[in-house]
Amino acid sequence: MTYKEQTNEAVELLKRLIATPSVSRDEKAAADVLEAYMREKGLNPQRHGNNVWSQPMRWTDCPHAGEAKPTILLNAHLDTVKPVAGWQHDPFTPTLEGDKLYGLGSNDCGGGLVSLLMTYIELQPTNIIFLASCEEEVSGKNGIESVLPLLPKIDFAIVGEPTGMQPAIAEKGLMVIDAVAHGKAGHAARNEGDNAIYHAMKDIQWLSEWQFPKQTELLGPVKQTVTIINAGTQHNVIPDQCTFTIDVRSNECYTNEEIFAFFQEHLTSELEARSFRLSSSKIDVEHPFVQACIKEGLKPFGSPTLSDQALMRFPSLKLGPGESSRSHTADEYIKISEIDDAISLYVKLLSSL
Repeated sequence: MTYKEQTNEAVELLKRLIATPSVSRDEKAAADVLEAYMREKGLNPQRHGNNVWSQPMRWTDCPHAGEAKPTILLNAHLDTVKPVAGWQHDPFTPTLEGDKLYGLGSNDCGGGLVSLLMTYIELQPTNIIFLASCEEEVSGKNGIESVLPLLPKIDFAIVGEPTGMQPAIAEKGLMVIDAVAHGKAGHAARNEGDNAIYHAMKDIQWLSEWQFPKQTELLGPVKQTVTIINAGTQHNVIPDQCTFTIDVRSNECYTNEEIFAFFQEHLTSELEARSFRLSSSKIDVEHPFVQACIKEGLKPFGSPTLSDQALMRFPSLKLGPGESSRSHTADEYIKISEIDDAISLYVKLLSSL
């Protein structure tokens, strides 16, 4: 196919995916659509839950299979967040207006998904794997984490998140901490009890002011933000418990475990981390693919947002059509020209390796 035909194919597939609701943990219908499309194109899709991938039927069929060429993973996610209030278009009806295709998941990250799939088809047969993963938006354990052990050893991955087709060579990690400040109940009219809210306030104040000393040019400082707080049962009872949630975005200077241990030393509230597994990541700027990007005039940067990249224990970067600022917003859209440019650039960069 010509690039124009590939773009048309990509857009038509994306329209079908937009019209198939695929909110996290409910992606089966979208996975069915994608699997059927891949079979129509003569691929050999495999499936684990709602994750769909394709690789050469026999690894020995790949050109250069015996020459220690890198195995490359092209990854994007099928799932979407729930539609927010404020949509002027129907989020599940793909609507084309000029160069813009509106629809939930069009930008995050349907555009990247269909562009990477067309790239995979264009470069066949080769030692590349295409994977559409599920549960990315909720970092679910049934997503990419469950599939990676089923794949051949990966040397390098491209994650098709919307980056304006600029390479995100570093990504902040994520840790969510549930905190509980304890006090003692009493009557609000009398000088009794021990207000748990006041204990929580001191910890929250410390969190708002503390800054970890190590930061980097790509990812900046660690960022901790209290995002949820809850306490009290009625107006005249001193609350004996106050719960709050801390959203922590880690840079590559600290592990999530180190940050958690430090918080335990300095906060009086009881802390529990939901997970330590979503680490920050970074790829060496001297990596051949990064250098190929730079030669094309692209500018590496550090991304504050999390993706399936956090679960990859091999070199990876984010590179995809669309803009991160459009993600999770009302009237989300992708430009057709962005998909067109992405396919041609993906093919050019990968062919150079």
